[in-house]
Amino acid sequence: MPAERPLGVVIVTGSQSGLGASVVAAVRKAGGTPVGFDRADGADVVVDIADTPAVDAAVRRVIDEHGGVDGVVTCAGTDKCGPLDGVSADDWERVVRVNLFGTAAVVRSALPSLKERGGRVVTVASTLGHRVFGDASAYCASKFGVVGFTRALAAEVKGEVGVTLLTPGGMTTHFFDDRDEQYKPGPDAKLNDPDNVAGTVVFALQQPPGCEIKELVVTSSWEGSWP
Repeated sequence: MPAERPLGVVIVTGSQSGLGASVVAAVRKAGGTPVGFDRADGADVVVDIADTPAVDAAVRRVIDEHGGVDGVVTCAGTDKCGPLDGVSADDWERVVRVNLFGTAAVVRSALPSLKERGGRVVTVASTLGHRVFGDASAYCASKFGVVGFTRALAAEVKGEVGVTLLTPGGMTTHFFDDRDEQYKPGPDAKLNDPDNVAGTVVFALQQPPGCEIKELVVTSSWEGSWP
């Protein structure tokens, strides 16, 4: 079998909780050097992923300190549930800025180094990047955008940078904590462990040159929003 690709330096956004924290742990366990981006204290780089100039400066600093970047995994995400006319414009637009613009910002800034080193990108979409629910227009718009962005990026950089679109189902994280009760998973919901999903991220990052995992859908066996 072909040898696994060394992970090297991997930027992970949303690193302080949920899937991001699991990816940081999985990359480290597999011998890589994760660099966590998050606006919460304790991250390797404290930055608001929705602030494009700040993200660019942060990525440049990582490249200077580590000599380059070999991977980017965009786990940072947020949501604001409610009908379109019931969610403030600021809240609605922040969901898009974090989930879509933040994803594009970190990839854009890292791309020269990724091309130089034959690196890999894993973007995190959602099952709601492929189908819709009411009262989720901001989240659906942002995650549909991630799907389109990732597929276009893959076409643009084929042969230079590996690109994987990850579509995870619901996971046992704090993502749902701030939602109104009606928007939380039901008491009988069976969600996936983010550590399981993180393992698939490492698998995608480790593919040898010339081989890519183009798209991954990873859910609990009981996921209700897929297909």
